Amino acid sequence: MIETAGIHIEKNYLTEKQGLLSWFFTTDHKRIAILYTASVTAFFFLGGFFALLMRLNLLSPRDQLVSPETYNKLFTMHGIIMVWFFLIPSIPNTIGNFVIPMAIGAKDLAFPKLNLFSWYVFMLGGCVTVYALFRGGVDSGWTFYTPFSTTYSTTYVTAAAIGIFINGFSTIMTGVNFIATIHRMRAPGLTWFRLPIFIWSMYATSIIFVLATPVLAITLLMVAIERIFQIGIFDPALGGDPVLFQHMFWFYSHPAVYIMILPAMAVVSEIIPAFARKPLFGYKAVAYSSMGIAVLGFLVWGHHMFVAGTSIYSAMTFSLLSYFVAIPSAIKVFNWTATIYKGSVSWDTPMLYAIGFVGLFTIGGMTGLFLAAVGLDVHVTDTYFVIAHFHYIMVGGTVMAFLGGVHYWWPKISGKLYPEGIARLSALTVFLGFNLTFFPQFVLGYLGMPRRYAAYPDEFQMLNVLSTAGATILGVGYILPLFYLLWSWKYGKEAGPNPWRATGLEWKTTSPPPKHNFEVTPVVDYRPYDYEAMQEELGLVRIRD
Repeated sequence: MIETAGIHIEKNYLTEKQGLLSWFFTTDHKRIAILYTASVTAFFFLGGFFALLMRLNLLSPRDQLVSPETYNKLFTMHGIIMVWFFLIPSIPNTIGNFVIPMAIGAKDLAFPKLNLFSWYVFMLGGCVTVYALFRGGVDSGWTFYTPFSTTYSTTYVTAAAIGIFINGFSTIMTGVNFIATIHRMRAPGLTWFRLPIFIWSMYATSIIFVLATPVLAITLLMVAIERIFQIGIFDPALGGDPVLFQHMFWFYSHPAVYIMILPAMAVVSEIIPAFARKPLFGYKAVAYSSMGIAVLGFLVWGHHMFVAGTSIYSAMTFSLLSYFVAIPSAIKVFNWTATIYKGSVSWDTPMLYAIGFVGLFTIGGMTGLFLAAVGLDVHVTDTYFVIAHFHYIMVGGTVMAFLGGVHYWWPKISGKLYPEGIARLSALTVFLGFNLTFFPQFVLGYLGMPRRYAAYPDEFQMLNVLSTAGATILGVGYILPLFYLLWSWKYGKEAGPNPWRATGLEWKTTSPPPKHNFEVTPVVDYRPYDYEAMQEELGLVRIRD
């Protein structure tokens, strides 16, 4: 307790220490989560700015805003920033960093200093990459396909690859920290099957962090080595094999899709039971499906290479495995739906984002099945159909869940409530803008419009104008939360410890939490998502069918 002008203020992680240096040298997982949030938000708007320039250029069938060479740099810079410096760290490094220790009753992560160091490494990688992007740009595409990236591109490919290589160490450190924390620091009584699904999914994500990221790191290092020393690794003119690059890159990059979507599923699995006032339906099935997605995610990289010269038998095998990975994803969607069924649903902002996620993820997942079919994939490969599909998964899904999670845990993070009316409007704006932006691209892709082109035939203009109009609406929806959340931080109403009447351990402590989360280590002797017990504890009438 501290005293200012006769007013008693409870100490919390925000008021424990003051000054800028106290943030830059903190080992408190909650403050580090705030540092990560500020960083990834900046990268998000930078990547979004590049996307806006692309969409403005595509208003006209002829490249009138930028040259084709500049357009190549724009989509490369957009992809690099959004994938490695926003989508992958967005939920684990921000919400995960903040929530995981509290959700398992721990005082901090297992390695607090490593956690802070991971943020510095992340920022170093980001600075090197941004230097490459603004020094002269990169035009190889975010996938760095060889031999263009190693031999023919005259842009700053090596610097961008080194920036992503550095960032990979931050990712690995975060994964190791989360795994150790979840294994060793759970509260007494918190067995594996009493853990929230959020923890199961973050654990599965951490396994992918640790196992897949080194493959990307060594792949990009070899790209830099070949580019600098002209050693034949991937370039066929030097005796290399460009298909080897694709195998190595997609062995990481398809699991990376689940690095983005598993944390999003984790957030939705917390929000839906809280606002349906029901235990999560099929808890064990949802928990096992998280691990199943992590395992199967390592086995399906070949479906990105159906037109790369792989054998028909290899293509059939990867096609079948790609259909298998849809099963655990479908389990989650069906169980979320069953949780909502006959629930006492309240349509607060986090729930709107969660339902939006389910809709967008379902569309993205089902169109992924089209791409898993070899014959159809050959038709739509390298078209806007692929662009629409992965944006429905990675942006529509992940960003909707990220915003839902920020709104859900905002009262815990800040101790304040945001204005509900404008927050709901923002959620609906994001959902409408996203669909208007990317659904026309399914049609464009099926009709044959190739991606990464700065110009296109006149008959595609109407759909491109619709897409650009949607991107404008989407941008407004993304900017609104930045303003009203910052406003609520200072002027919002006090939230109290548990404004949603949720069941997780993080809601058992004050808002904002104290530096070490709990005054007394909690003991868990109840099943997860036990809302009937919560109602009895609060003296409320039980909800019965």
